[in-house]
Amino acid sequence: MTGCGCPREEGGTGGPFSKGKELVEFVYYAHGGTVRDKPIARGALDIVCQGCSASFTLQTYVGKCPACGGVHAVVPMNPVAENVQFAGTDFTLP
Repeated sequence: MTGCGCPREEGGTGGPFSKGKELVEFVYYAHGGTVRDKPIARGALDIVCQGCSASFTLQTYVGKCPACGGVHAVVPMNPVAENVQFAGTDFTLP
Protein backbone atom coordinates (compact mmCIF):
# COMPACT_ATOMS: atom_id res chain seq x y z
CA MET A 1 0.00 0.00 0.00
CA THR A 2 1.51 3.29 -1.02
CA GLY A 3 0.83 6.43 0.97
CA CYS A 4 -0.51 4.65 4.02
CA GLY A 5 2.16 5.94 6.42
CA CYS A 6 2.94 2.46 7.68
CA PRO A 7 6.29 1.35 9.11
CA ARG A 8 7.14 -0.39 5.83
CA GLU A 9 7.22 2.97 4.02
CA GLU A 10 9.53 4.33 6.70
CA GLY A 11 12.05 1.56 6.02
CA GLY A 12 10.44 -0.95 8.40
CA THR A 13 9.51 -4.51 7.58
CA GLY A 14 5.81 -4.65 8.48
CA GLY A 15 3.03 -5.30 6.03
CA PRO A 16 -0.48 -6.77 5.84
CA PHE A 17 0.91 -10.33 5.74
CA SER A 18 3.24 -9.91 8.74
CA LYS A 19 2.89 -11.90 11.91
CA GLY A 20 2.90 -10.99 15.59
CA LYS A 21 4.33 -7.64 16.65
CA GLU A 22 5.06 -6.56 13.06
CA LEU A 23 1.42 -7.00 12.04
CA VAL A 24 0.16 -5.16 15.14
CA GLU A 25 2.51 -2.24 14.40
CA PHE A 26 1.49 -2.24 10.73
CA VAL A 27 -2.22 -1.97 11.53
CA TYR A 28 -1.58 0.56 14.30
CA TYR A 29 0.25 2.96 11.95
CA ALA A 30 -1.60 2.22 8.68
CA HIS A 31 -3.12 5.21 6.97
CA GLY A 32 -1.72 7.59 9.55
CA GLY A 33 -3.32 5.71 12.42
CA THR A 34 -6.88 6.17 11.15
CA VAL A 35 -7.61 2.43 10.94
CA ARG A 36 -6.66 1.20 14.41
CA ASP A 37 -9.65 2.56 16.35
CA LYS A 38 -12.34 1.89 13.76
CA PRO A 39 -14.94 -0.79 14.49
CA ILE A 40 -14.23 -3.98 12.55
CA ALA A 41 -16.33 -3.71 9.40
CA ARG A 42 -17.58 -7.31 9.44
CA GLY A 43 -18.35 -7.13 13.15
CA ALA A 44 -16.50 -7.65 16.40
CA LEU A 45 -14.48 -10.83 16.84
CA ASP A 46 -14.74 -13.15 19.83
CA ILE A 47 -11.17 -14.30 20.46
CA VAL A 48 -8.92 -15.82 23.10
CA CYS A 49 -5.99 -13.71 24.28
CA GLN A 50 -2.77 -15.18 22.96
CA GLY A 51 -1.00 -13.93 26.09
CA CYS A 52 -3.17 -15.04 29.02
CA SER A 53 -5.88 -17.21 27.36
CA ALA A 54 -8.76 -15.00 28.56
CA SER A 55 -11.73 -14.72 26.19
CA PHE A 56 -12.62 -11.23 24.97
CA THR A 57 -14.18 -9.40 22.06
CA LEU A 58 -11.94 -7.46 19.68
CA GLN A 59 -14.12 -4.49 18.71
CA THR A 60 -11.57 -2.50 16.67
CA TYR A 61 -8.67 -3.42 14.38
CA VAL A 62 -6.22 -2.95 17.26
CA GLY A 63 -7.29 -3.75 20.81
CA LYS A 64 -6.12 -4.87 24.23
CA CYS A 65 -7.11 -7.84 26.31
CA PRO A 66 -9.02 -6.50 29.33
CA ALA A 67 -7.45 -9.14 31.59
CA CYS A 68 -3.73 -8.70 30.84
CA GLY A 69 -3.47 -5.73 28.46
CA GLY A 70 -2.01 -7.86 25.66
CA VAL A 71 -2.25 -6.02 22.32
CA HIS A 72 -3.91 -7.82 19.39
CA ALA A 73 -4.69 -6.71 15.82
CA VAL A 74 -6.31 -7.92 12.65
CA VAL A 75 -5.90 -6.51 9.13
CA PRO A 76 -8.97 -4.86 7.59
CA MET A 77 -8.70 -6.86 4.36
CA ASN A 78 -9.57 -10.16 6.09
CA PRO A 79 -10.78 -9.53 9.64
CA VAL A 80 -11.52 -13.01 10.93
CA ALA A 81 -10.58 -14.49 14.31
CA GLU A 82 -8.03 -16.84 12.72
CA ASN A 83 -6.06 -13.84 11.44
CA VAL A 84 -5.76 -12.00 14.76
CA GLN A 85 -2.13 -11.50 15.74
CA PHE A 86 -0.59 -10.87 19.17
CA ALA A 87 2.26 -8.40 19.70
CA GLY A 88 3.87 -10.34 22.57
CA THR A 89 3.82 -10.04 26.32
CA ASP A 90 6.29 -7.16 26.49
CA PHE A 91 4.63 -4.92 23.85
CA THR A 92 2.90 -1.68 24.78
CA LEU A 93 1.16 0.80 22.52
CA PRO A 94 2.90 4.15 21.99
